[in-house]
Amino acid sequence: MLSVGAGDKVYETTKLGAVFDMLASHGVPADAILRNTNIPLAEVHSPQARISLTQLITVCQNALRLSTDRHLPYRIGASIHISTYGMYGYALLCCPDFRKAMEFAMRYHALAAPLAAIDFTEDKAHARWTIEPNLHAFADSALYRFVAEMQIGIHISLMRDIMGPGFVPSEVTLAYPQAADFDLPLDHVGCPVRFDQPANQIVFKAQLLDRSADLGNKTTYPTIVALCDDLLGDLRLRTGVAGKIRAILLRDIANPPTFEAIAKQLGVNDRSLRRQLRQQGFSFRGLHDELRTQIALKYLRNTTLANEDIALALGFSDAANFRRAFHRWTNKAPSDIRGE
Repeated sequence: MLSVGAGDKVYETTKLGAVFDMLASHGVPADAILRNTNIPLAEVHSPQARISLTQLITVCQNALRLSTDRHLPYRIGASIHISTYGMYGYALLCCPDFRKAMEFAMRYHALAAPLAAIDFTEDKAHARWTIEPNLHAFADSALYRFVAEMQIGIHISLMRDIMGPGFVPSEVTLAYPQAADFDLPLDHVGCPVRFDQPANQIVFKAQLLDRSADLGNKTTYPTIVALCDDLLGDLRLRTGVAGKIRAILLRDIANPPTFEAIAKQLGVNDRSLRRQLRQQGFSFRGLHDELRTQIALKYLRNTTLANEDIALALGFSDAANFRRAFHRWTNKAPSDIRGE
């Protein structure tokens, strides 16, 4: 299971952009929306920008303070569609059947900057999405409700994208009392909403899962899943202590500091750092090689740089050493990649 720290800047700005755009459409100034986040305005919709869950939560807290729209959390969620999620969203569309789409959404949820844990269950009559806001939302009851109702909006929006615009849940249950500040718009949700229930759930008829997925593609689906696996791998590289070491190595991949020097930079002893890295499933050499593999593949696929130049950029003494290392990493020669 992938464990991402609340402060790890590893997520795309998809949800941030949705909150920002909704508040901006209400006339809220950009600096007020981004207050206390340290996110430049230019990065709100940047595909290169990465943010943390802490920054996203701060924007949600700002939204709570800045808006009087009773349906704001749900509206933000409902503004998020399959196309918003890039490869993750495309994979959902390509799922050959609706059950696979539910399984995929749960398995790869880490790619979607998750502010809540989600779980999907099914019995003979009903299917249920259970939504539980993450621990950093628990201390503030309004924030907990904001995250829960935004996630319900996201789920219903995505279900309508996948299963058709006519999708309507049987009911929505919420694990808290009805409040005066905001709630779900019943005309848009389209079903009864019950409060003070054991869990936050979207319940719908299980028979809907038996319908064929009009946009599913059995040929494309495995390819897109493999790409999402790569995205999860990249996310794993960016998180925790591995992410910190990665950032240091990338400053000068050709002349990297020693493990001991990195430990000193991070303010821990090397034995402790090695243990933390091992707990994430990495070794220092393995992490270094994985980064060099990624960079080498990028150069080989996207540039016309000679092997000698790539070798130099990665810290090898000559092209022959680079070729041997590349074969060890990938079981391929550099020329194989150029020929793909």
